[in-house]
Amino acid sequence: MNSDTSPVALALAELTSAQRAAVEWDDGALLVLAGPGSGKTRVLTSRIARLLDGSRDGSFRILALTFTNKAADEMTARVVALVPGLESRTLIGTFHSFCMNMLQQHGAHIGIKPDFAIYSLDDDRREVLREGLRAAGLDEAWVRYLPAVDRLKGRLIEPAGCAAEFKDPGEGSRIERTYATYEAELSRVNALDFGSLIARAFELVSRFPGIALQYRRTYKHWMFDEFQDTNDAQYRLITTLAAKDFRNVFVVADDDQIIYQWNGASYRQLQRFGADFKPEVIQLPTNYRCPPSIVAAANRLVVFNTQRSTSKLPLEAGKTTARLPADQQIRVISFSADAEEAAGVSRDIAALGNAAWGEVVVLARTRALLESLQTSLRAAGVSAAIAQRRDDFRSPQFQWLSAVLRQALRPLDRRNFSALVSAFNRLAGTDIRVDLILSEAEGSERSFLEEWALTVEKLASDGFSDLAKRALSFSQEPAQFRRFVDAILTTFGSPDEVSDLTEDRAAWDDLVRSIGQAVGRDAPLEQFLQELAIRSKEPPMTPGTVRLMTIHGAKGKEFDHVYVVGMAEEVLPSFQSIKEGDASAEMEEERRNCFVAITRTRESLTLSWAARYRGYAKEASRFIREMGLDALAPP
Repeated sequence: MNSDTSPVALALAELTSAQRAAVEWDDGALLVLAGPGSGKTRVLTSRIARLLDGSRDGSFRILALTFTNKAADEMTARVVALVPGLESRTLIGTFHSFCMNMLQQHGAHIGIKPDFAIYSLDDDRREVLREGLRAAGLDEAWVRYLPAVDRLKGRLIEPAGCAAEFKDPGEGSRIERTYATYEAELSRVNALDFGSLIARAFELVSRFPGIALQYRRTYKHWMFDEFQDTNDAQYRLITTLAAKDFRNVFVVADDDQIIYQWNGASYRQLQRFGADFKPEVIQLPTNYRCPPSIVAAANRLVVFNTQRSTSKLPLEAGKTTARLPADQQIRVISFSADAEEAAGVSRDIAALGNAAWGEVVVLARTRALLESLQTSLRAAGVSAAIAQRRDDFRSPQFQWLSAVLRQALRPLDRRNFSALVSAFNRLAGTDIRVDLILSEAEGSERSFLEEWALTVEKLASDGFSDLAKRALSFSQEPAQFRRFVDAILTTFGSPDEVSDLTEDRAAWDDLVRSIGQAVGRDAPLEQFLQELAIRSKEPPMTPGTVRLMTIHGAKGKEFDHVYVVGMAEEVLPSFQSIKEGDASAEMEEERRNCFVAITRTRESLTLSWAARYRGYAKEASRFIREMGLDALAPP
């Protein structure tokens, strides 16, 4: 261990006794029940750094998985700051990136080539299925079964025999044939979708236990963030990798923040972990983020839930300073209708001043409420943007650029070639037909891209013709993709006004940085494209912008000023949860949504509701009363 002035020693000195107990945990299974704002990321990264710093001559590695690339990037940056140079002994990423890495290295055992494509767009996935159905002589309308296929894959149910999962034998038979066709077509074109990453990794370690053994020997310590969000497939992957003897599993979880029930997350995962791994438990109940009044409201709210650990300690207020007096930390405001709510909240945020806007978030249960808020905020002169995942770029420039990179690796990929031509048509104002290009290429010995470049030369202006020539030249030496990208980005320029192009350029720069951090700046094109496929193309927020987010999207984040709109019955909680009943799992999840929303707050919390939404009369949310705030809510 380094001296008491080393970054690791200084980091350990700043921990509380409970945090330090978790960080200094060595071998065996541990469950850390960490409430919101309790410093769980600090605990995870400090533990990684301590283990590495204490074994500088060691050869073992550490596996740490979380649920978003941004969270993984933050963890990596913190580890680098604490133990620079030792981060190479870690694999910090998401479940999907971990499985992608595993399949890159070992997928050949189950017929997956390392340069597999990843289809993240629903349009691409539907077209894959449609082509498979067409080739098999099946009804192309069966593409409607793709969501059912996804649900089966998410439960690690194979195509063969899956018809038994359905009450209607005829429907089950059609879905089984659709599922088998879809998987066969993915295999034929050497492609995976998001669900396949988990499912095929599970297949790999199930069929080849020696690979699981290799991971256990290589990675001496496993850590999982937000463990309560794991679904059945992810949990079974972990237990299969661990087998019966590996127990160095360190998980951080909070059963009061399970809000992905629709994706299979459940408090039962923590019960399963307890039964399978027999962990010790350390609790981190102290919240250092929220003012005491908000901590008290969160405690009053969450005790109405029964699907939580019986030994769970209530949150404790650890924040000793606050900018605002207690009577200004929580407000409840009401309006006559949803339009008035949007306008009133917008005026309130505008009054904070633009210096504060970058630390303001508006949270809602649904995106529809956010869209009306965005319009009202902009009318009030407030810069505001809806934060959401983007699976593709929006500008034709970057859609074309990414399609060219993919085409260089898979010159016979017709789906991607169609996307390439479509994006270029939008960019150059041409009307080049994909079917004619493909027909011409079949009648000659030229590639799709070469045939297209010749057509562009005849139809497009010199500038756009030059783009086609560059793309063709690059396709003949794809290893030089970074040089090609730099040249193309120069031609795109940097427009001053906010547009899809400026947002995509910001997103691209951010992606290149994070991908370089994850896999190295010299990663080959196929690895770069795989990483690009699983990451959001959402641009980073510009400074001074109010964020508008669904509650699900805000998980793991924090802001000075939090506004939660739509705090009305049948909005939050939702109509469906009310229909299921007060004691239903759906109602408990809605309550956890509210719990997550209010605990994003560093300084002030404003809850708002309206007496009418879309013309329908509503009452104030029961959650306002459960938090003990009904006295603040106007009638």
